[in-house]
Amino acid sequence: MENAQIKNIATFALVASIVAVVIALYALFVPTAGGVTASANDADLDARMDQAIERYVARVQKEQQAAQDQEEAARTGGGAPVEGVSVDDDAVHGDKNAPVTLIEFSDYQCPYCQKFFTGALPQIVQNYIDTGKVKLVYRDFPLGFHENARPSAIAAECFREQKGDEGYFQYHNLLFANINALGSDNLKKWAVDLGADANQFNACLDGEKYGSEVDKDIKEGMAYGVSGTPAFFVNGRFISGAQPFEVFQRVIDEELNK
Repeated sequence: MENAQIKNIATFALVASIVAVVIALYALFVPTAGGVTASANDADLDARMDQAIERYVARVQKEQQAAQDQEEAARTGGGAPVEGVSVDDDAVHGDKNAPVTLIEFSDYQCPYCQKFFTGALPQIVQNYIDTGKVKLVYRDFPLGFHENARPSAIAAECFREQKGDEGYFQYHNLLFANINALGSDNLKKWAVDLGADANQFNACLDGEKYGSEVDKDIKEGMAYGVSGTPAFFVNGRFISGAQPFEVFQRVIDEELNK
């Protein structure tokens, strides 16, 4: 739906610009009152206007295509790597010495993030993380209009405080599996169900102990060009959105073969 809307807007802009050019050319080429208006001159005027319009349309279409190609390259990891994308001190899933680093900026209440969690991620885990080729670093990017996203991100960090990175991803998995049931009571219940000390966890969550850590992730993500979720960096190469496994596979394999 979003891509269709963008294309419609681009088409409308192109048509509007063509109309504007036609008006301008008409004012430029059409003889003023008292000028020559013979049919031969009319035909020449029409031909020159047609040629000018064709050249303009071709130039605009070329520019639009170049912009679309650039956007597609960035969306699917074909753009230039973003320099200095940090793993910070966030949770790592997999071998910390793996040759490829996949950094995910995500939101626990985001349906597209859940789509990645249930779609491409299991195949990435099976083919690359469990085989020691890729490590996944999860960084928080809760969106402001998701009221439960930031508390969930803080809760995951509180759980990690007690259970480490392995426990973090257990809790992470539970959050994404229950995206429509996020809330303070459940965040606390699930932590205890997974073995956390209730008093320590509740104090950590209620006091927003890791709120500044979550906010730091957001700030750094924005500095790297993240504007929505999920967003990924494969050795610095940006991939936007819940892309199919094949997109990640291509970029990861290219990095492994370097």
